[in-house]
Amino acid sequence: MGAINIKYLLSKKERWNRMENKITSKQMLGELLEKHYKSAIEAKANGKMVAWATSICPQELLETMDIDVVYPENHAAAIGARKCAPEFIEQSEGKGYSSDICSYARVNMGYADIQFSEAENIPMPDLLFCCSNICNTVIKWYENLAKNLGIPLIMFDMPFNHTYEVPEYSVKYMRSQIEYAIKKLEEITGKKFDFDNFAEVMKLSNETCEWWKKATDLAVNIPSPLKGFDMFNYMALIVCMRGKKEGKELYKLWYEELKEKSEKGIGPFRDQEEKYRVMWDGIACWPNLSVTYKTLKKYGINMVTSTYPESWNVRYETNDLDGMARAYSSNYANRNLEYDVQNVSKLVRDFKLDGIIYHSNRSCKLMDFRQYEVQRRVEEETGVPSVIFDGDQTDPRIFSEAQYETRIQALVEMMENNKKAGRDK
Repeated sequence: MGAINIKYLLSKKERWNRMENKITSKQMLGELLEKHYKSAIEAKANGKMVAWATSICPQELLETMDIDVVYPENHAAAIGARKCAPEFIEQSEGKGYSSDICSYARVNMGYADIQFSEAENIPMPDLLFCCSNICNTVIKWYENLAKNLGIPLIMFDMPFNHTYEVPEYSVKYMRSQIEYAIKKLEEITGKKFDFDNFAEVMKLSNETCEWWKKATDLAVNIPSPLKGFDMFNYMALIVCMRGKKEGKELYKLWYEELKEKSEKGIGPFRDQEEKYRVMWDGIACWPNLSVTYKTLKKYGINMVTSTYPESWNVRYETNDLDGMARAYSSNYANRNLEYDVQNVSKLVRDFKLDGIIYHSNRSCKLMDFRQYEVQRRVEEETGVPSVIFDGDQTDPRIFSEAQYETRIQALVEMMENNKKAGRDK
């Protein structure tokens, strides 16, 4: 559940754009990520409260209370993408934490000991904010941090949805926890919760998610104006700036750029056509992001959608706590098997997919244990071929470049056979 802090060199065209005050979304993304980490460090230095939070939690409450928030999953992804994760993984495993634990957790717990990384630094927290709608690992991860650091923990206990729709009792249960969290934040900060400000933050969060959705949905067009791996990078801001106007501005600009490309018929690659369209299921392999992307591009494959970035489409009506509770309960990782199958099958149809790639992520067992059954049922329902490869979101020891390319070659063969069969009809 994270994304990398992008560093880049400006081309001549980009420099001219800057001179004309026409910043690109890529430039804005890099600047906002830098600002996000820098402001958190400055806040801590100035005595302001800092929270560590899981990636899909009611961050609107923290924004309302003017608490600076950083996201260990985002941070771990940045460390992984810059190939700095082994130091922190070694630190946590050396203390006895199992290699079977989520690598985001191992990186973060290692960082909590070392408190410095060449990749990116974050301030130590005064408060922990955890929601179990993404997995059950975060519960013990954050309880462990709270005990070791001696700081308060606010936990949102999210029931798994065994029914297709989120049941009303789960909504009521989650709403009660939101109301409890507000009271606890008032106690911890000594400040009164401002419901007028809360409404504004909710409004911004929804508008940001709306523009994120509008931008990523442009990939339904053929050719897609979007290189799907860009979603993994742009996703960083939907995690950490949903309730800020800068997040909304970024995704609105990105949408406008992609819309212009689509209207001009510009595809994802400069030097080749979009031959095959696929979905990626699961988290990116951050240490191997370049390899996984370039291997797909080599065969003319564009990843146009993913179950992973879609998780941040958290939308509800402003001032509707029940709606907010339902939205945070609706994450696909917290939904039953039938929902998963229908969700993926719908993506196959909407995005006109030729194939699916399932990342069997050692760190994300909640998702991975269901993949083989989802794969079987989706293929039965849609006829679209798929492959599964082994990897990890942050731990580089699990990924095999040779295995990955072999799987992709097999997928290309199946997709081509499907296309040929369609042409022969």
